Amino acid sequence: MQAKQSINDFVIKFANVNGTGSASANSMFAKAIFRMGIPVSPRNIFPSNIQGMPTWYEVRVSQDGYLGRRGGIDIMVCVNPQSIKRDVAEVESGGYFIYDSTKPLDLRLVRDDINYFGIPFTDICLREYTDARQRLLFKNVIYVGALSALLNIDFNVLKDLVADQFKGKEKLITPNIYALELGYQYAVTHFDCPIGIHLERGHKLAKHIEDFDNILMDGNTAAALGAVYAGATVAAWYPITPSTSVVDAFDKYCRRLRIDPGTGKKNYAIIQAEDELSALGMVIGANWNGARAFTATSGPGVSLMSEFLGLAYFAEVPTVLIDVQRAGPSTGMPTRTQQSDVLMAAYASHGDTKHVLLFPATPAECFSMTVEAFDLAERLQTPIIIMSDLDLGMNEWMSPPLEFDADFKYDRGKVLSAADLDNMEERFGRYKDVDGDGIPYRTYPGVHPDKGAYFTRGTSRDEYAAYTEDGDEYVRNMDRLLRKFETAKSLVPEPKIKQSEMETRYGAVFFGTTASPAYEAIEILEKEGIDLDTMRIRSFPFNHEVEQFIREHDRIFVIEQNRDGQMRRLMLNETSVPAKEKLIPVLEYNGLPVTARKIAGMIRNYVTHGNVTPLTRRTAAEELSA
Repeated sequence: MQAKQSINDFVIKFANVNGTGSASANSMFAKAIFRMGIPVSPRNIFPSNIQGMPTWYEVRVSQDGYLGRRGGIDIMVCVNPQSIKRDVAEVESGGYFIYDSTKPLDLRLVRDDINYFGIPFTDICLREYTDARQRLLFKNVIYVGALSALLNIDFNVLKDLVADQFKGKEKLITPNIYALELGYQYAVTHFDCPIGIHLERGHKLAKHIEDFDNILMDGNTAAALGAVYAGATVAAWYPITPSTSVVDAFDKYCRRLRIDPGTGKKNYAIIQAEDELSALGMVIGANWNGARAFTATSGPGVSLMSEFLGLAYFAEVPTVLIDVQRAGPSTGMPTRTQQSDVLMAAYASHGDTKHVLLFPATPAECFSMTVEAFDLAERLQTPIIIMSDLDLGMNEWMSPPLEFDADFKYDRGKVLSAADLDNMEERFGRYKDVDGDGIPYRTYPGVHPDKGAYFTRGTSRDEYAAYTEDGDEYVRNMDRLLRKFETAKSLVPEPKIKQSEMETRYGAVFFGTTASPAYEAIEILEKEGIDLDTMRIRSFPFNHEVEQFIREHDRIFVIEQNRDGQMRRLMLNETSVPAKEKLIPVLEYNGLPVTARKIAGMIRNYVTHGNVTPLTRRTAAEELSA
C-alpha cells in the first residue's frame, strides 16, 4: 500500500467529544501551522448540544492559499470511540488514521489501504495525571504534541502559542508544554518522523500569500469592528447562534474604544431585548433619533423581525442588520451553515418590499461591508442587511489585515440642518422626491424649534407625512420607493467578474462563502478543458454588470448552499433572464460548507451528461466526507 506524500497540502480532521476542550487544542494546532507561514483554514464542526456529542474539527492546509473546503480527508485524528467507524471510512486511500490505542482497535475497522498510528493517549494520561479533568483536557494537548513530530510542526511555535494563550495564567504554561512534550516524545520514539504528509517552512508558497502579512480572524469579530469603525453607538439584540458573538465582540471593543477618557462614562449602549422584534424596534428608534445602531441575528430572528423591517422600509428609517445564516428552516440546525435566508431577507415584511443585501465572502469584507452598510442605510434611508453565515462568522479565516483610514468620514445622507430649514422657502416634505432619485430629505428630531417636524408612520401618508388613505398618494409613494431602489443599484458594491483565458459560453455565479471553493472548482475544471467565466455577486439589488453577465453566456451555473436555489430565484425575479433553463442550479444544503470537489463534480456532470442533480439523500459518512 502506497502512503500519501505531500508537503504543505492536505486536509486533517479531528474527531472529538463535545465539551472536552478539544476545540482549544485543535485551534492551537491550526495557529501553529499559520505561524510557520503556511496557509491554513480551520473549521469547527460542532453540535448544538453542550457536551457529550461527537464533534469534529477540520483543517485545510494549502500552500496555494485555497481557503474553502476541498473534500476528502488525508489524516484523521480520532479520540472519540462513538464515531470511530465513520471516521475510519472518511480517510482517503493512502491516508493516515491516528487513534487512541489504549484499547486494541476492532479488526472490523482495519482497512488495508490506509496507514494506522496507534498512540495510547488514555494510558499516558492515566499514568501522568490523577485529576479526572486534567486527564480529559491534556489528552487533547498530547495529541497536538504527537502531531508536532509526525507532521514536522515547529515545537517552539507551539510553546510560544501556549505562552500567549495563558498570558496572565502563567502557572498553566508549564503543564501544557509538558503535555505537548509527552506526545512529541512518544511519536519520535515509536514512529519514523515526519510522515509522508508533512510541513515545511517556505515551501513553494503561492505569490499572493507571500505578498501579504495575513491574519486569522472570524467574520463576526470583523463585523463588530466594522460597526465600531462606522460609528455605531447602539446595539440591541436577542442572543441566537451563530450571531451572538457579533454583539459580544462589539461590546469588547466598545469597552476599549467607546469610553470617555475624561469621565470614564460609556459612550455606547448595548441592550439585550426580550425578543428579536423588540431588538429591531430599539435599533429603528435609535437610528430615527440620529444614532448609528444595529442588530445581529440569524434566520429565525429575521422571521420575527419582518414586521419592523417593513416599518423601517416604508417609514424610511436607516437600519443595519447583520444576518449570520444557519441551516434552516424553523430552528433548523443552529450550529450548521447555509445560505438559506436570501429570499426572506430580500422581501422581508408583508406587502411590497425590497431590501438591500450585502454578501461578504471574507472577514475583510465583513469589516468593510459593515462600514459601508451604515453609510448606505443613511444615504438610502432604508434597512441594509449583511448576509454572512456561520462558516464565515464563527470560523477563523486567513485574511489581509483590516484597513483603517484616519480620514474616513461618515456619509449621513440627505439630512437637513437647522440652517437648511431656515433657508427653505418651500414647505418641507419628508417623503417628497426633490432630486428625482427617489430619496427624500429628512431631519433629526428637535433640530429646529418650528420647522422640519413630521409624523413618522408607515404607508398611510402623503409626501408631507400627513395621514391619508388616498390610493393615488399610495401609488406615488410606492413608485418613488422603486426609484430609490433603482438608485441603490449604482451605490451598492459591484460584482467581481473574472474572465476565463479561453473564450467560453459557460459562466458560474456564486456569493458569500461559496466563493472560495467555487474558485478552486473552476481551476480544477479548467485543467480538464472546461472553461468558465465567473461572477461573485456582492449585493442586491443587481446592477447592470449582473444583467450583462447573464446576457453574455448561454449557461450559467448558480452555486449556492440552500435547497431551493434562492439566489437563482432572485435572479429570475429581478433580471431579464430570457429563460429559466439558462440558470443551472448547483446546490448543497447538508449544513456543512460546500467543497470544491463537489462543485466541480456537479458542473462536470452537466457539461458531460447534460444535467445536474443536487444531492438530497446521503449517508452520514458521505455527508461528512464531502
